[in-house]
Amino acid sequence: MDDRLMMENYLLVLKSSVEVFVHGTLESSNKESRTSLKNGLDTIMNSQAETYDLMASYGWYPVDNVSNKTICETLTKIENQN
Repeated sequence: MDDRLMMENYLLVLKSSVEVFVHGTLESSNKESRTSLKNGLDTIMNSQAETYDLMASYGWYPVDNVSNKTICETLTKIENQN
């Protein structure tokens, strides 16, 4: 397994973990649990950002800039669906 694949997998695990921590934080019934889960969520979110930044620096996570025209067209399409 190469470095890129390992980082892609790690990023997927982090993204999945965020969902678990968000739901746990929202559903916790006491302040201590909520605080603990929120701290865990913050840690995971920071790790996700660091991993993304590292992958982007290697060109492993390309992001295309979207033009304002495309954004407006998409918003119009969404508005017309409602």
